Amino acid sequence: MSNKITWTKIDEAPELASHALLPILRAYLSRTGVEVETADISLAGRIIANFPECLRDDQKIPDELTRLGELAQTPDANIIKLPNISASIPQLKEAIAELRRKGYDIPDYPEEPSTEEERAVQARFGVVLGSAVNPVLREGNSDRRAAASVKAFARKHPHKMMKAWPASGSVTRVAHMSEKDFYGSEKATTVGAPTGVRIEFLDASGAVKVLKQRIPLLEGEVIDCAVMNVAALRKFYAEQMAAANAENALLSLHLKCTMMKVSDPVMFGHCVSVYFADALAKHAGALAEIGANVNNGMADVLGKLDRLPAKKKAEIEADIRACYEHGPGLAMVDSRLGKTNLHVPNDVIVDASMPVVIRDGGKMWNKDDALQDTVALIPDRCYATIYQAVIEDCKQHGQFDPATMGSVSNVGLMAKKAEEYGSHDKTFLAPGKGTIRIVDASGGTLLEQSVERGDIFRACQTKDEAVRDWVKLGVTRARATGAPAVFWLDPNRGHDAEIIRKITAYLPEHDASGLEIKIMKPVDAMKFSLDRIRRGEDTIAVTGNVLRDYLTDLFPILELGTSARMLSIVPLLGDGQLFETGAGGSAPKHVQQFLKEGHLRWDSLGEYCALVPSLELVAAKTGNPRAALLAKTLDEAIGQYLECARTPSRKVNEIDNRGSTFYLALAWAKALAAQGEDAELKQRFAPVAAALAENERTITAELLAAQGQRVDIGGYYRPDQELCNAAMQPSATLNAIIERM
Repeated sequence: MSNKITWTKIDEAPELASHALLPILRAYLSRTGVEVETADISLAGRIIANFPECLRDDQKIPDELTRLGELAQTPDANIIKLPNISASIPQLKEAIAELRRKGYDIPDYPEEPSTEEERAVQARFGVVLGSAVNPVLREGNSDRRAAASVKAFARKHPHKMMKAWPASGSVTRVAHMSEKDFYGSEKATTVGAPTGVRIEFLDASGAVKVLKQRIPLLEGEVIDCAVMNVAALRKFYAEQMAAANAENALLSLHLKCTMMKVSDPVMFGHCVSVYFADALAKHAGALAEIGANVNNGMADVLGKLDRLPAKKKAEIEADIRACYEHGPGLAMVDSRLGKTNLHVPNDVIVDASMPVVIRDGGKMWNKDDALQDTVALIPDRCYATIYQAVIEDCKQHGQFDPATMGSVSNVGLMAKKAEEYGSHDKTFLAPGKGTIRIVDASGGTLLEQSVERGDIFRACQTKDEAVRDWVKLGVTRARATGAPAVFWLDPNRGHDAEIIRKITAYLPEHDASGLEIKIMKPVDAMKFSLDRIRRGEDTIAVTGNVLRDYLTDLFPILELGTSARMLSIVPLLGDGQLFETGAGGSAPKHVQQFLKEGHLRWDSLGEYCALVPSLELVAAKTGNPRAALLAKTLDEAIGQYLECARTPSRKVNEIDNRGSTFYLALAWAKALAAQGEDAELKQRFAPVAAALAENERTITAELLAAQGQRVDIGGYYRPDQELCNAAMQPSATLNAIIERM
């Protein structure tokens, strides 16, 4: 069995932090029989790997994502996956532009391909867009929870970010559609035998256009389809904009364009075009001529106005300003830059943004850099209702208290590209009025949806093996913790009804005696969980793939102040394990601060915590007692790290990620020097611990001296590795101690 840990090379703040942590980790693991390798699955790395024929030999890199996908299906998998960019089209284009500036002859992304060659290039980029990484590596279901030491620390030292809900009342609410959304249209079926299906469009005249030629389905697999009616969507947007204006509330849009890379950018674009309807309709011809695309946000429209004559540009800008004046105020991403919630689709991600609305007392930032109530648009009802349930609870009971609140851990169904996050290759815009249907190998129609031109059709798959494993994991966690396990499923949804039937069949395979296992609609499950949280009690949410994502941001942000501190273990179906760390939603802001003032506030606690079970896995698989001891002492060090408050500050000239990693290294060395199980390790780490302790003042001074000025790392998506090393390892004293090991 393998003694190798695979550490993913990714993007933004967590990648910068790796430059500080990995040299220490490799030094500590040297001569212990445990290896650490890296694999580049960054956005830029994935682009480079997908276009080898365009590059010089010295620029080519292997396709590490494919390799890791194959590794994830074997017992040797021990992968620590840091949060990577789930690229939107604007991010993809920025990364391509940066690579081209660096001499990589990568083709431009053709947004509107007009030739077969351009369509082929667009398809090749499709494997890079959105959630390209997760479905490949997540060959198992998810077990996400706060480590016991992290939760205990959070109760003892509650974070200070919670803001009270106003006693005077709040007009904040979640607005969702009441009909003609994905929820209302969803249909599903379970296939009884292996088959292949195709997706086709039938127009009013009876002509058939094949949208997807073949989708293989296994016995017992659930397939579903749903449609978002865009006329109803636009009507919903217009009504809610008027309501927000009347209520003097901000308007905010909460989608997930990074993961739902086909459907949600279109829904985003419709919101942009409704809000700015007067200006965009008046100048439709000119904007089409310059290639402005509302699906990429207002930033794309504004950025392309320079292609017009100055007089025309000024006229359009004036009409856009008039839309701002007459419409509701927009929630801001950065009020100093005038960057609104509708500027860039990947700036506001529902699972990261909605918990902050709740944490901030139901408010978002307005153009005057003040907090204000908001009407939060989440068009589809599948999950919008859970956030409204939290808001109603807070209006009734007030803000949550991190010092007393319980936990909601999660068992998530995500193996085998389950559910919505695996729908990208089966999502289409209806080419006209007619029917989109899923047809089996014999020509029979399994499912069909009536559509109008531009409607968004999506189909999702969920394999029986994944569901069976998910049920087992849910029962296993309930047995291990004694907490109730609640399956969040709505029998009124076509997909959920099929899954409920499977759960009913598979639960009797497990000993559930003495356990509390429930199946509840998501909104009812949320109310049940909130009631327990306020009593300080724990609950296990057993959910589908999207709710796994949403809840494992929501509850940790409220409980811990961040979702980056969650322990995420994925027991893979092939008997290996994947350990996911943190959440990257804040990573761009962290990088911006680092480049501006040399302070990286990314907290690597998620990475530290993931290393503990990763090392335990090496010990279990190989019988290496040193791996077990390394895990045990690292866990002790994490406890000391938290107790001594060594986490990064948000402010420049205070401890940042580099200082945090130093203090973890110090605590870990002390724990290894103090243990009595392995004399050789004790002897090896005693002088290391002594040297780090004796030089603490010098090292922290050298780390702080690196702050307070701009930092050049030679790029954003493909930074220079030597510059990153220099920036993240600025203490010559610390470097010398580590190198001597």
